[in-house]
Amino acid sequence: MTGLTAFNKFTAGLKEDEYLMPVLFVGHGSPMNGIEDNEFSRHWTKLAQEIPVPKAVLVVSAHWFSKGTKVTAMDFPQTIHDFGGFPQALFDVQYPAPGNPALAKETAALLHSANVELDHDWGLDHGTWTIVRHMYPEANIPVLQLSIDYTKGPQYHFDLAKELYALRKKGVLITGSGNMVHNLRMVAWDKLNQDAYGYDWALQLNSKFKELISGGNFTDLIHYDRLGPEARLAIPTPEHYLPLLYTLGLKKEKDEVSFFNDKAVAGSLTMTSVKLG
Repeated sequence: MTGLTAFNKFTAGLKEDEYLMPVLFVGHGSPMNGIEDNEFSRHWTKLAQEIPVPKAVLVVSAHWFSKGTKVTAMDFPQTIHDFGGFPQALFDVQYPAPGNPALAKETAALLHSANVELDHDWGLDHGTWTIVRHMYPEANIPVLQLSIDYTKGPQYHFDLAKELYALRKKGVLITGSGNMVHNLRMVAWDKLNQDAYGYDWALQLNSKFKELISGGNFTDLIHYDRLGPEARLAIPTPEHYLPLLYTLGLKKEKDEVSFFNDKAVAGSLTMTSVKLG
């Protein structure tokens, strides 16, 4: 069975224009959110109950930063524990969701602007499984990851996302996973347990991001380096920000914009997340 035939069979239960799946950007924050019952994880659970059950989930995670674009193409992706210094309970987590090689091939075929590699070595890193295990705890929905090519700039990633639009019409939940404001070097460790604590610059820029997203001003978001010193503090490296551009690149005019988990954490992080559609 060819990849395209298998994918068509896979998505046969959903007519192409019956429902346009929403698109998400999720602030994933600490890996501990993957096992904790807190306000962030509870909203992920609630969100899954509010949207149609997807045929598959495709995640663009901040933690798969690669040379070139890759998509996981194995039947059963491994659970990757790509962190250190956390309790053993976090390392013990396994999220045994299946992959879907046919969907991986179709995803690669859609991305005409990139020479996409079908990857059999990666798996599901914590930018993916910490969120998805709360949304779909039975691990019965195929989950794939799409990597972020670190050799390309923000405009490239925004434009590449547009080529994934057909998947929205076939029941695939596309999710960017990162954090809009993410500066680990400036984390206020003594404020970890203080509710919604953010430095002034982090709160100001987070508000600016929401204003630009709500207004559809994506040009300024693509050229975030022009947003002043606050942006340089909020985005010292791009990997946690770029997943947002994949989400915004998939927005259509009729998509409603809403925000959730809109809080700062430990001064220099924000969990602010976006739902389109």
